[in-house]
Amino acid sequence: MVWDREQIANKAALQVHDGDVVNLGIGIPTLVANHLGDKDVMLHSENGLLGMGPFPFEGEEDPQLINAGKQTVTVVAGGSTFDSALSFAMIRGGHVDVAMLGAMEVAENGDLANWQVPGEKVTGMGGAMDLVSGARRVVCLMTHTDKNGAPKLVERCTLPLTGLGCVDVVITDLGVFGVDKAAGAFRVLELAEGVSLDEAKQKTGARLQA
Repeated sequence: MVWDREQIANKAALQVHDGDVVNLGIGIPTLVANHLGDKDVMLHSENGLLGMGPFPFEGEEDPQLINAGKQTVTVVAGGSTFDSALSFAMIRGGHVDVAMLGAMEVAENGDLANWQVPGEKVTGMGGAMDLVSGARRVVCLMTHTDKNGAPKLVERCTLPLTGLGCVDVVITDLGVFGVDKAAGAFRVLELAEGVSLDEAKQKTGARLQA
């Protein structure tokens, strides 16, 4: 049985440690905020928020408190807001420990393509290029295949790149996979219950090792 979006986010939360500053990208990564429990972490949003909390309950939303995906969020005690220039100075200055991003393709050498959606008009890659170069670790949260069943874990990215050799871990609906950049391969760290290694290999367009 494959994992749903919430289960992917829950597995991603296990990649976070006390004391980390974590940036959550749009899409599945935003759900991670609800799965951190009592971990002592600070969530960063590139639009200018440090100390982001879980999503608010219905009726308690503050339209002035939003994440990078323009969703309403909460702020923990001690959190702060600031302009985007300071936010990107934090990112580029190496003050983000973990960046959690969505992805269209991740290559076996850690290359990432996550901003150009095939057939759709986009305005640019946003802050992803800065995040993958400035964060200490990059974790990608995504489905294992696209809507047509084509692999998104690939030997080489075919879409425009966001960053080179930057991804450390990929979490999909099939499992958790490390990126062994030296070997040029994905390594199975955990498979979803009921997902076999053969199935994961069949749906992966790159080398996948147990």
